[in-house]
Amino acid sequence: MNNLNQLTDDKLVKLYEDGNNEAFEVLLNRYKSKVFSYIFVILRNRELTEDIFQDTFIKAIATIQQGRYVESGRFLGWINRIAHNLIIDHYRREKNENTFSADGIDYDIINNNKLTEKSVEDTLSNEQVLTDVVRLIEYLPDSQRDVVRMRFFEDLSFKEIAEKTEVSINTALGRMRYALMNMRRIAQEKDIYLELK
Repeated sequence: MNNLNQLTDDKLVKLYEDGNNEAFEVLLNRYKSKVFSYIFVILRNRELTEDIFQDTFIKAIATIQQGRYVESGRFLGWINRIAHNLIIDHYRREKNENTFSADGIDYDIINNNKLTEKSVEDTLSNEQVLTDVVRLIEYLPDSQRDVVRMRFFEDLSFKEIAEKTEVSINTALGRMRYALMNMRRIAQEKDIYLELK
């Protein structure tokens, strides 16, 4: 196992593909806290985070075993994309489960004052806000979106981002700064509470 710790992510994936289960254990230990944190920051629910975390690694295992893992040089970015897609799927399922037909109802349930505490409109609005948080990055201009994805989802340094996007480090830092400012502004416009530093 000690020798495996020295290997790159892509070499570990290849070993796992060839039947070495310890190779995947090394990958799991290398990234489990980052993936768990990424999911928890979005969901803010420990039990749901644990479920999606397990589903993420199960899906990763299945994808690798089917030979569908494409070497990208960034295993963390790849596995975070799986987690991200599972989070979106969760909110879509939740939204569909909470949808009902109003056919045949003689009164306006949305604006009925007799509903206690939260109206249906408030509940639907809150679900939409959760979905918006997951998709907030999509509102950014391409150059800013790329920097945010590379920094947070692929775990690249600003030097690596600068090289990959063929700009100076200062430009990469500037794009990140503007991305965070835009995300704050968009969050405010959409009434989403975000703690962006």
